[in-house]
Amino acid sequence: MTAQLEAVVILKPDIDDLVPSEALARSSAGDQPGSASFPKVLRRRLDKFFVDGNISPKANRAMWVKIATGIAVLAGSWIAVYAFHPASWMFVALYLLGGLAQTFLLLNIAHDSNHNAISSVPSVNKTLNYAFDLCGINSYMWRILHHRGHHSCINVHGEDDALTGRGILRFTPHEARKPLQRFQHIYAFFLYALFSLDYVFVRDFECFFFPSHDYLRRTRHPAREYVILIAGKVFYLTYMLILPVMVLGKSPWLVAGAFLLVHLITGLSVSLVFQTTHTVDTTYFPADRSEFDNGVYHIFATTADYATSNPVVDWLTGGLNHHVVHHLCPFVCHTHYAPLTRIVKETAEEFGVPYRQHPTMTRAIWHHLILLKQLGNES
Repeated sequence: MTAQLEAVVILKPDIDDLVPSEALARSSAGDQPGSASFPKVLRRRLDKFFVDGNISPKANRAMWVKIATGIAVLAGSWIAVYAFHPASWMFVALYLLGGLAQTFLLLNIAHDSNHNAISSVPSVNKTLNYAFDLCGINSYMWRILHHRGHHSCINVHGEDDALTGRGILRFTPHEARKPLQRFQHIYAFFLYALFSLDYVFVRDFECFFFPSHDYLRRTRHPAREYVILIAGKVFYLTYMLILPVMVLGKSPWLVAGAFLLVHLITGLSVSLVFQTTHTVDTTYFPADRSEFDNGVYHIFATTADYATSNPVVDWLTGGLNHHVVHHLCPFVCHTHYAPLTRIVKETAEEFGVPYRQHPTMTRAIWHHLILLKQLGNES
């Protein structure tokens, strides 16, 4: 009975913060009066999975193992650096290991905690959400951009923050094309590799002090968030750049090179995990968020899965390869996504609703590049 009650937590408003209530997310996913039968049946079957199995939709043992693993590898790599004072090559190896652990934390822990999907206890999610700040990205601003600027307006030009290409990349046919963009499928990977550096040094400050989106301009950020922004950046740059030089006596160039390499890996990895779920040649780009009568159809039209039968990809990407389910059930921990995706596939096939997927991540990346090339050459 306890798990059954917890499974129905989707019906109960969550903590009073930037994340929309679970009741609102559930409603927008199609449980509306008079909605088509497909959304109703799909929602009922997804809920039934948790109730019938007496399963909590929040973190299970597998998720807690992932959390412990990510934190242990990150902490262990830095402990080893200061405990053993390694030679330069070993220092770089341990530094890179810590960087890989940061990437793992971003995809597997920070993202789920951002959606309050790890625990029914708000403070647990908020604490784990600081994994963003540990990796140099402001958790508060990412929370705003991800919820108000993506989940509520998937693939909608001018609203979906994930479609922002800063005039260098064109991700939607509704955006004006520039001559340089005919080569974007060639230079995109280089820019993706700069993704996390952009967030650490530019994007967070830009969104706080020089916002471009209306919802950012209308938001009055609490004073404590400005303090956390600065304190988080100082802490991150101190342990990543300053301490290795000051305490270990490592060359500033060696540390800066390792730092850059970590970010190139993190930026490229995180970008490709997300870009292959919405911006591929088979997904749709609505003219506005009201184009679909039901939010479920919007999700299916604008979202694609990949490698959903590959447990290794599941484990490394935080289940984000099961992206349709993620948008249907954002408050559910990603370690439950695989069986939910099977329900989604079967129900979509039963009702004749197109379900977009690629068998491997490599194929998904290829179809992302196809879209970039199309958009770079079409007006």
